[in-house]
Amino acid sequence: MADIRFDGKVAIVTGAGGGLGRAHALELAKRGAKVVVNDLGGSMDGAGGHSEASLKVVEEIKAVGGEAIANGSSVTDDAGVARMVADAMDAWGRIDILIANAGILRDKSFAKMEFGDFQVVVDVHLFGTVKPAKAVWEIMRAQNYGRIVVTTSSSGLYGNFGQSNYGAAKLGLIGFMNTLKLEGQKNNIHVNAIAPVAATRMTENLMPPAVLEQLKPEFVTPGVVFLCSEEAPTGSILTAGAGAFALARIVETEGVFLGHEASVESVRDSWAKISDETGAKAYFNGGEQTQKVFRKMQGG
Repeated sequence: MADIRFDGKVAIVTGAGGGLGRAHALELAKRGAKVVVNDLGGSMDGAGGHSEASLKVVEEIKAVGGEAIANGSSVTDDAGVARMVADAMDAWGRIDILIANAGILRDKSFAKMEFGDFQVVVDVHLFGTVKPAKAVWEIMRAQNYGRIVVTTSSSGLYGNFGQSNYGAAKLGLIGFMNTLKLEGQKNNIHVNAIAPVAATRMTENLMPPAVLEQLKPEFVTPGVVFLCSEEAPTGSILTAGAGAFALARIVETEGVFLGHEASVESVRDSWAKISDETGAKAYFNGGEQTQKVFRKMQGG
């Protein structure tokens, strides 16, 4: 089969001044995409900010013969997001790909976490994905083409101590993706999620150097770039790290029908059947759950 190329395609990668975003931007550029390298240049907790990081990545892309421009906008700032999109349109007249990668951490146990720490993490991860996606949505609809990759996390899918803010935002992105995948179908807009395990500045203090060496961001990027391609699925949660790739899914058990006479006790007594994972299914839309309820009502 032919190599996957992005000639003539334009990509925006947020948080691309280092780590995962940098790796994604470089690989897209090497495969022919024109890239807007967005990075606020702030610290890991979101403080400060400048575009020096994005400028360095642009130079790396140009050094390998690619085409890119730098953008230092915050993904939480409406005017900044508009400027980022305008930069891409002014330079190349279209936007085909959005990789929403920008993020920060404010880790604390929920007991010790202040609301401001919760709010800012949700703002950057959730709204910092929603705002760029909204800004490119009509462009992609008009083109009848678009690929959006949101960045989720195992902390959102499964939980992680001290990350109630981060986990809430990251799982919120799955709900966002699940609706966009439906609304984008008729205009060939595919929306997927990546759940990476990688050595970045967010994880560098959590693991020994020998382990971090096995978790380079570059080992996640092949999965992300595939999700940006014409052959990409839609509505998938791809997990990736150290060259390992898998699909995460939200599934629902077949369950049991207890009727209108159901009681607290009958739910308790039926818990083994309710939780039996035999025949569990991953639904593509919420209506499928409703259809199952009607089927159960009818004895199916």
